[in-house]
Amino acid sequence: MKKYIGIDLGGTNVRVAVIDEEGKILSQVKSPSYATEGRDKVLKNLYSLIRELPDWKECSGIGAGVPGPCNQITGSMMLDTNLPGFKDFPFAQDMSREFGMPAYIDNDANVAGLAEALVGAGKGLPVVYYVTLSTGIGGGLVVDGKCVSGKHGFAGEIANIIIDRNREKVNYLAVGAVENEASGTAIRRKGQEAFGADAIKHAGSVFDLAAEGNEKAKEIIDGAIRDLAQLFATLAAAVDPDAFVLGGGMMQSAHYFLQPLIEKYKEITHDALHDTPFVVAKLDEPGIIGAAMLPKSRGN
Repeated sequence: MKKYIGIDLGGTNVRVAVIDEEGKILSQVKSPSYATEGRDKVLKNLYSLIRELPDWKECSGIGAGVPGPCNQITGSMMLDTNLPGFKDFPFAQDMSREFGMPAYIDNDANVAGLAEALVGAGKGLPVVYYVTLSTGIGGGLVVDGKCVSGKHGFAGEIANIIIDRNREKVNYLAVGAVENEASGTAIRRKGQEAFGADAIKHAGSVFDLAAEGNEKAKEIIDGAIRDLAQLFATLAAAVDPDAFVLGGGMMQSAHYFLQPLIEKYKEITHDALHDTPFVVAKLDEPGIIGAAMLPKSRGN
């Protein structure tokens, strides 16, 4: 059975693992990523970690999940907000040269989706749309076992999809962007506006109040459900996936919102799309597993 090196590289921490083609983690090491100390320090640390893995030389390829969109032609990051110095740096090529094996990079939402499509909740399905509902809203489209990244690496970057232009300007995203209206951060913001910062520590606080019957909390959650339904209806019209796979921290409250979301989705979509499954993600470590699946998805 083939083995691959998976890298989960963020602005704070980095994890490196050897993972088999069925998604089983065989060995793993981690450390701070040292992002604020520059690219050279990040790479030196990362490459040292890889060599700590006892079986890294037996691997058939390397994959790295990174924050932000990636150019698949150059193997570089398009943005370096969390990893200064990495924008336009040929990261994949550098890893391939360093370790003598194929190497690939993609953004963290895409690789999580790839993991769920290949060895998780969407295994065996031709078209899987992975959506993460957390502090933000992200996505990854996987077709025939490969991430669809697009020309600029922005395919699947669904946070800025507009669900209603008649909203207030919040930040750099467009007015009515779904992330600003239905993410965990948005639900917390609206909850704090209604109940105060002391009462609402996170989105779960609003879900709890809604479950207790608080009418204002129910109004906030119902609004988020409508906005998410519009998002999924838009994605279904454009992609018509075999399944939506849902992950992220908000899924801890799935018992409250998932079924109403599906019902609302059906109200605003064509009848033929009503049987599209909404499946809860099943992997505990989709980021690092999906990174390791990148070389597998490319035939290595």
